[in-house]
Amino acid sequence: MRLLFEMDKRDYIPNGRTFVRDSSRAIIIKDNKVLMVHSLMYDYYKFPGGGIDDGESKIDALIRETKEEAGLIIIKDSIKPYGYVHRITKSDHENMDIFLQDNYYYLCDVYEDKVSQELDDYEEYEGFTLEAVDYKTAIDVNLHKDHGPKNMDMLIREAKVLEMLHDEGYLK
Repeated sequence: MRLLFEMDKRDYIPNGRTFVRDSSRAIIIKDNKVLMVHSLMYDYYKFPGGGIDDGESKIDALIRETKEEAGLIIIKDSIKPYGYVHRITKSDHENMDIFLQDNYYYLCDVYEDKVSQELDDYEEYEGFTLEAVDYKTAIDVNLHKDHGPKNMDMLIREAKVLEMLHDEGYLK
């Protein structure tokens, strides 16, 4: 899978203790809108998806996380690798110096029927809601609104991926 871009703040202790948490994320485009999870509390957009559990494949995590966060069932035969974003920064995890994450993005289609979301406590608290959003709106919200305590790295990453999708002709 191709590297889309790297996010390296160089704010960590080189050769420090590293916490690794990779993720898989779904790019679902319908009628030139992107299906994204909207945090109603902190007003930001993210691609459905999340962390890959130990022993879980990237594709299995993609399918599981998209179902849990968005209530969408991915059509497995439609999954196509898009690329990944490599992120390295100072860790906020106890006893760890470096946070390392590869975020794997996949283009995919979903079945029309939705199922119930299975949100984690923080996702429920934030009011995760599936929305079909224009890519320009999602970029504008992520880059220019106040998101309270949310880490801007994720929001910038999602905005950059949306820009790339537009630049490569996936979105108009």
